[in-house]
Amino acid sequence: MRTKLVSLFAALFLVAACETTPDESASTSGAGTTTSSSSGSSSGVTGTAVTPEATEATTDSMMSEPVPGSAEDLTINVGDRVFFSFDKSMINAAAEKTLKRQAAWMRQYATVTITVEGHADERGTREYNLALGERRSMAVKNFLVALGVSSSRIATISYGKERPDALGHSEAAWSQNRRGVSTLN
Repeated sequence: MRTKLVSLFAALFLVAACETTPDESASTSGAGTTTSSSSGSSSGVTGTAVTPEATEATTDSMMSEPVPGSAEDLTINVGDRVFFSFDKSMINAAAEKTLKRQAAWMRQYATVTITVEGHADERGTREYNLALGERRSMAVKNFLVALGVSSSRIATISYGKERPDALGHSEAAWSQNRRGVSTLN
């Protein structure tokens, strides 16, 4: 018992000894680096000082545009998914707009191939939702082919209700799960 108590106090002492008080003359730049004040005192952090210009350049590079022709480009600038009505696989007006942008993007990046994933909400049997997901992925593929994209560049797969995007047992969640998603290969 005495050994445990001594060990506990030793551990507390070591932790307390490692603690340092902050240097009041130092200022933080918001980029995870501490810079020293004009008096030349050091805050104990080694490395280069971060200027406001460097912080701005770092922030700008982190918020840069996605690489053209990348999956991020498709998702952010074009749209990678379309949604379907309950128990339907027909392309609606909103989906048409997205798929027209996808087709134009695919014509611009002629080497890109995609897989269209068909998804369904949680209602219905596994087998029924797999078939519904297949109809949805084929509807997306056929629409893109009709817009001039080669069918050899588009694969399809159905996940049915196995990969929900939104969890929940409400229309809000179900509407997010009834979708076709274009992913780059």
